[in-house]
Amino acid sequence: CEMQKVALAFVFLFATHAHGQVTPRIAKTASELVPPGYVVVEEIRGDLNKDLQEDEVLIIKATNKKNFVKHEYRGLLDRNRRGLIVAFKKGDHYELALENRKCFSSENEDGGVYFPPELQIWVEKGNLRLHYAHGRYGSWTYMFRYQNADFELIGYDSSENSGPVVDRSVSINFLTQKMLIRENTNSIEMRALGKSKFKETSKTFVFPKLIQLRSVLDIDELDVEGLLKPTK
Repeated sequence: CEMQKVALAFVFLFATHAHGQVTPRIAKTASELVPPGYVVVEEIRGDLNKDLQEDEVLIIKATNKKNFVKHEYRGLLDRNRRGLIVAFKKGDHYELALENRKCFSSENEDGGVYFPPELQIWVEKGNLRLHYAHGRYGSWTYMFRYQNADFELIGYDSSENSGPVVDRSVSINFLTQKMLIRENTNSIEMRALGKSKFKETSKTFVFPKLIQLRSVLDIDELDVEGLLKPTK
């Protein structure tokens, strides 16, 4: 019937991106939304737009051979950057909600004397959580929520550690525009004994426009705390 023909036409809608590549905006499976020259390296599922359907987050990675390098000790390394695609489940098909092709560095970066931060992504209470674990040095997390027809940064948490001991932590809520800073005031000797004493400082700040995930070019360069303007 005509209604079915119209529905099928929508399934094969395409959009041209600045990269010159064409990818569908609606497809039967989320993987069909992956642009040419990219592969899926991880899949995460969860309801991100509160419609009780299981959406998909695809971590994608470019396959450009020019970004493969020979490391003296580690052999051939794939240094292509990673990105993500968010596809909303809409009954029998998926709709492209977000595409950012290279906001994450590769997993094979040079960590110097330590391994590079490990990226972990999951859906938590309807929010998209991007977590970087850096072993004994701590961790940091970006929390994005789908609102205003986009994924906006609503929270940020970081922990600066010396092994198992937390030296400083920051928790930022962009919705309330409040920040909590906890600093370990104990001496290095006391911390070595596993004893911590924290000084807590609460601040308010001004941040008129929330950061959209689609606009982040390189999340490694996103200095969240440095962007804030504390109020008097």
